Amino acid sequence: MHSPSSQRHRPSPGATAATELALSFTSTPRGARLARLFVAHCLDSWGHPYDGHVNETLTLITAELCANAVRHGRVPGRDFHVRLTAETDGGRLRVEVSDTRAEHRPAVTPAPTNPDPDAESGRGLLLVTALADDWGVTERRGGPGKTVWAVLDTASSDRPGVRPSPR
Repeated sequence: MHSPSSQRHRPSPGATAATELALSFTSTPRGARLARLFVAHCLDSWGHPYDGHVNETLTLITAELCANAVRHGRVPGRDFHVRLTAETDGGRLRVEVSDTRAEHRPAVTPAPTNPDPDAESGRGLLLVTALADDWGVTERRGGPGKTVWAVLDTASSDRPGVRPSPR
């Protein structure tokens, strides 16, 4: 695990300033667990308590994205990266999980499909689709690999039972 970088960015005209925290984690199940705990802790420090709907939802999304990075994007000796940003007004939260596996570069966001009922995996992105207000996949900045990101609108997430319909 590497040191966090906490930065306050100056917004461009018309944009909202954001707070950002980012960390690198070893590409192991322990690293994925620590990344999930890191996000939960950051959200709590930003005013979204551990047992609140926003924290629980974004932590679950993070857990799924990190599990995918460790399982499918692992390159021995390379870490995966987690970046969490919040708009100044706290209206939207964004989590990004980047891995360094070069051959995984999707051109478009894949639509998750229902796995076979007996399958042991394949449900993670269905959860992300159901819980996030938006998500997608982009090429990783500054190196090989991809970044999977998800956005949560805290206004609609603060009220339990009010979720966007799955895409």
